[in-house]
Order: sequence, then C-alpha cells, then structure tokens
Amino acid sequence: TQISLSFSQQNSKSPQGLVGLRNLGNTCFMNSILQCLSNTPDLRDYCLMNVHRTDINNNCRSQSALMEEFAKLTQTLWTSVSSEPISPSDFKFQIQRYAPKFVGYNQQDAQEFLRFLLDGLHNEVNRVTVQPRVPPEDIDHLPDSEKGKRMWKKYLERENSKVVDLFVGQLKSSLTCNDCGYCSTVFDPFWDLSLPIANKGSEEVNLTDCMRLFTKEDVLDGDEKPTCHRCKARRKCTKKFTIQKFPQVLVLHLKRFSENRFQSSKLSTYCNLSAPQPMYNLYAVSNHSGNTLGGHYTAYCRNPSLGEWYSYNDSRVSPMSSSQVRSSDAYVLFYELLISNSKHKVNKSSNGAVIGREITFLCFYNFSIFYFFIYKPTW
Repeated sequence: TQISLSFSQQNSKSPQGLVGLRNLGNTCFMNSILQCLSNTPDLRDYCLMNVHRTDINNNCRSQSALMEEFAKLTQTLWTSVSSEPISPSDFKFQIQRYAPKFVGYNQQDAQEFLRFLLDGLHNEVNRVTVQPRVPPEDIDHLPDSEKGKRMWKKYLERENSKVVDLFVGQLKSSLTCNDCGYCSTVFDPFWDLSLPIANKGSEEVNLTDCMRLFTKEDVLDGDEKPTCHRCKARRKCTKKFTIQKFPQVLVLHLKRFSENRFQSSKLSTYCNLSAPQPMYNLYAVSNHSGNTLGGHYTAYCRNPSLGEWYSYNDSRVSPMSSSQVRSSDAYVLFYELLISNSKHKVNKSSNGAVIGREITFLCFYNFSIFYFFIYKPTW
C-alpha cells in the first residue's frame, strides 16, 4: 500500500515532516542525519510509497530490518497527526546491529554515521542479487571519458540501488609522471566529498575555495613518490582529483575535525540571490557545535513540500528564515541537483548521475544560491 500525503493548507494541523526525534542519550548525531535524509525528496518518497519493499523482496541475500525501520521512521515523521516527538529506539537497535560501533550512547561523528547508514540501506535494497564475474579488461588505451563510462557500468553491475541512484558519483584520480609525462587515471565511486578548509588567515574562505583546494594538483615527492608505470621506477608525480560524474544528491563534508580537536575555523553562509541559476541547491545542513569532547548536533532542513526552512534540535522543530541558515557550525551539507533550463544541456546516466566536462565546470562555479563562507577568527 502507498501512504498518501496531503499538504493542503486546510490540513495545516498535520505537522508533516515537522516532527522531532527524542534524544536517547547522546544520539543527536543520529537525529541530525535522520532529519536531513527525511527531507531528501526522492528518498522520502521511496519510503512513503513503499517502493523499498519491492527492492527488498527482490534481494533475498540480505536482511531487511534496517531498511524497514528507516522507512517506518520516515513514514511516521511524514504522516504523524501529532506534534509529539518520536522515539527512534527501534531504528537505533537495527543500526547498531548492522554497525556495532554505534552500540551504547557515546557521542559519534555524524558524517561517519551517514556513511554506515547509507551503506546498510544500499546493501538491503541492492537490485543486484547475483554478483557477476567480470573478466579483466584492458582499457588503458581508451580516452578518459570512455574509461569512466566503462568503470561506471562495471560498478552498476555490482552495486545498483535507489540509494546509489541518489548519492553516488564518480571521482577521477590522475597521476602524471614529472619525468616522462605518462598519465594514469583511476575512477572510483564516492558517496560524499570531504573538503579541506582552506587557510587564508583572517580572510573569508567560501565553499568554492574548499573545492579548489580539494581538486588542486598535489606534488608527490620524497617518500611519497609512486612508481611510474612507464618508467618502471619511483618518480616525482603530480596527483589531481576531478569529479567525473555528479550525483543527484551531493553530500559535502567539511573537514573540521583534526587530531581529535575541533578546529577553530568557523563557517557562515551568504545567500547570493543574484547568482546564475545553480546546478545544485542546498536543502539540508547537519551542524556541529562545541568540540569533540562535548558537542551537539542539530539540522537545518528545507521542507520539500512547504519550501520553508526549519531547525531540528532533537525533539524541538521550529521555523527559520533562509538567512538564518548562515551558521558557523555547518558540518555536512546536502545539495540536490537542479535541472537547468539554460543553453547548457544536462546529460544524465541511467542512474541519474550528471556526466560531462561542461557540467563539472558549471557545478564548480555555480554551486548554489547559498555560498558558504568560512573564516578564522582573529582571536
């Protein structure tokens, strides 16, 4: 059966998607990510329409308790007739069965939890029930664009689910020998991108600066020198990351934690409404305040049906303006892909990932109408 949603203003008493989650004891990291995922439109609808059960039924290899509990929790958040907060205890029981590191009530890292959760959900609804035996293929002679397509096709032959459709992109790593100029490329799937925070002293650092730092060329020398495939010897090389395929949901993780300390770098946002039409639009943020020894997670999410922003602080849910999304505590950012109506054509692969060099350029420079600015205080 399908769960119907009515967002009519006449039924305004129904707090659809505006229900909090009880803190079971240092579970704010979990609540923050669950609210961000609950406000991911395609994932929400996947659960509300019970499409996940079809994928579970087709996948006899694995248990389905985690996906069922996640779907049940999402359904309750969006169909509850009460504004009373919901206890995620049944879900917590299942996630700690899948990932024992979450047993107990210690504070955990939200980005790490997100990775475990998405991996668990994917495994239970993977459309591939029998792993194919793919013989090795020599693709070194092919252009990079064709290599990427071949590797992506091979990946989908093993890992293919609604979760992959939404969250997985492809990263290209290029290694160029400084002596002979030989360039080798490796293509890997990614679920999120961990961005280093650029250090510009007291100057403002925006999200584009972090992306540039992530994709900048890195010289490998000394003990880091790799072996050149052509020279057959260790050589000084240049390494560079580029995004080959963009996912429908782009998750960016700001690397604020370093050596068990929460860096003093703070992050705020600036809403530039005059920016060109973006390829991605911010719709959810998992925030972290404090430090690793005593911090707290919250979430800012744009309700996909109402189009308004709300603050989720465990049991408490309150409306907020888009300007209030500016936060020095942003830690994990969720962006949704927008289909451009401009002259730039958006090419999409069978699972929805954006492909093409032109799109890489557009996404890089027009990330969102929200531009995140990171700054280091002078004190």
